[in-house]
Amino acid sequence: MYDIEEVIKHRKPMRLVDELISFDEDSACVLVNINEESEFYQAERRGVPSYIGIEYMAQCIAAQAGANELACGGDIRLGFLLGTRKYKPNCTFFTCGETLQVTATRLLADAAGLSVFDCTIVAKNQQEIILAQAKINVYQPDNAADYVS
Repeated sequence: MYDIEEVIKHRKPMRLVDELISFDEDSACVLVNINEESEFYQAERRGVPSYIGIEYMAQCIAAQAGANELACGGDIRLGFLLGTRKYKPNCTFFTCGETLQVTATRLLADAAGLSVFDCTIVAKNQQEIILAQAKINVYQPDNAADYVS
């Protein structure tokens, strides 16, 4: 298994996911530890707002892509979060002390680099309760520098 900083380009403070626990050609699972040091932590609410879950999902997708690139002998490439459909949080905050398990499963992909992932967030110790779910649209061009310019 790869260390999370090997498979995604994000670095602290914007690397929000903590550990890659599994991946395959079409899916991945990462962990996020919610604590007072978490980016976007709100002390008065003792947690991180659930809308940050969209970025947790996007970074899970990045980890899936990066791990697969490395497993095939390639280099990790830059990808872009295009948007989300049907983001449905079932809580307002992810609670301090909670470990989140974030999963992303590819639903479809095209040759141009566009993909759609089905994503969920659950508490690691209560996996039967979905805390948030969404469909995430991403784009990973062959040459990110050309795309950005």
